[in-house]
Amino acid sequence: MSLHRRRFLGLSAGGAAAAALASLPRQAAAGPLSHLGLDAAHLGVRAGSPDDQSQALQAAIDRGAGARVPLMLAPGIYRAAGLRLPPGAQLVGVRGATRLVLARATSLLVAAHAEHVALEGLTLDGARLALSEGRALVRLSETRGMRISDCALVDSGGHGILLEGAQGEVAASSITDTAGAAIFSRDAQGLRIAGNSIRGAGNNGILVWRSETGDDGTLVLDNRIEDIAARAGGSGQNGNAINVFRAGNVSVRGNRIKGAAFSGVRGNAASNLQIAGNTCTGLGEVALYAEFGFEGAVIASNIVDGAALGVVVTNFNEGGRLAVVQGNLIRNLVPARAVGADPNDAAGIGIGVEADTAVTGNVVETAPNAGILLGWGRHQRDVSATGNVVRDCGIGIAVSVAAGAGPALIADNLISGARRGAILGMDRHAALTGDLAAADATRFAHLGITGNRVR
Repeated sequence: MSLHRRRFLGLSAGGAAAAALASLPRQAAAGPLSHLGLDAAHLGVRAGSPDDQSQALQAAIDRGAGARVPLMLAPGIYRAAGLRLPPGAQLVGVRGATRLVLARATSLLVAAHAEHVALEGLTLDGARLALSEGRALVRLSETRGMRISDCALVDSGGHGILLEGAQGEVAASSITDTAGAAIFSRDAQGLRIAGNSIRGAGNNGILVWRSETGDDGTLVLDNRIEDIAARAGGSGQNGNAINVFRAGNVSVRGNRIKGAAFSGVRGNAASNLQIAGNTCTGLGEVALYAEFGFEGAVIASNIVDGAALGVVVTNFNEGGRLAVVQGNLIRNLVPARAVGADPNDAAGIGIGVEADTAVTGNVVETAPNAGILLGWGRHQRDVSATGNVVRDCGIGIAVSVAAGAGPALIADNLISGARRGAILGMDRHAALTGDLAAADATRFAHLGITGNRVR
């Protein structure tokens, strides 16, 4: 008897599915299955109930985790709080239709020392209930293989997502209107934060921190971050779209940042930090920042349109050194920093660096104070500005000639429309020389000035 090919394939697929069902653990077989997952509706969980369903949901979560199959949540609203995610817990909803609403002022979902925890297709609603300091709507601690994807978090009265010692990813999710940070990672073990949309965070967008300085390696890629406030105040610890603190070897690439009270990307004591290919507009302070005790930063191919300062590599006095600032487009700087910043700090500067740094191939336009600032007082060592285009700025390139300032090379730059001078020798805010582009600068043995084109 001949067997039609399509029928054969159908029988084979049916046999494979039956074999997969038969191979499920006994706990899974004990509950109703939907697409190889447990249907929460058949385990006493009721969509749309006005009651707190924490107890029924917890039992269903434990059942699914024990069977190592997803718990499927149908469209509707589920009120709950303090749900614990054991190892293997996977909660799957219908994108935009399955909504878990916080029933009391604590975390909605928590996990500790749990592997392979996953949240997918859920809307997690904090109901604007104020959480105690440091709390988050979702808190995952010491979790390996965690994944949050295609979820929406809204109206958290604390942080949105708090990750401690986590390994895994937060991807393709939206986080809106959080009182604290949208995503706060501490002591990551291999984390990817990618393709998320963050809007309306009270203090910071994405935090990548470590308890002590060391390797971290988190990837912060292709996120959209908008409207980041600094409600808790301070001089820069809040109000940042992305803040990397003590975390080494972090990459921040391809993010779209619009509207932050302080910085677009702020690295503090973060060595080997890469900030590349980001587009940043409407910032209140330094757009792209490498500060304090770090060694190594690459800040390349970014666009900055609207900030007090474009790129700053600073705090040589605290060990901040060694950077490449290359191929950035920076324009429309303003002469004042955000409220809360030190009023004595400089503003209206395109690029400012201090030690062991190459500034090359950048374009800076409309910086009212200076297009490029090399050194600050005696804090200057081995810096170069080569092949840059600087247009319509107060000073084209400012370089420190203060006592103790170290070597600087200024070569082959095009400087156009500098109102106060193309190249001036400075001591902090004060100009000490005339235009060194048009005069003999050999009296400053630490400076090399050559091949610049001024008009």
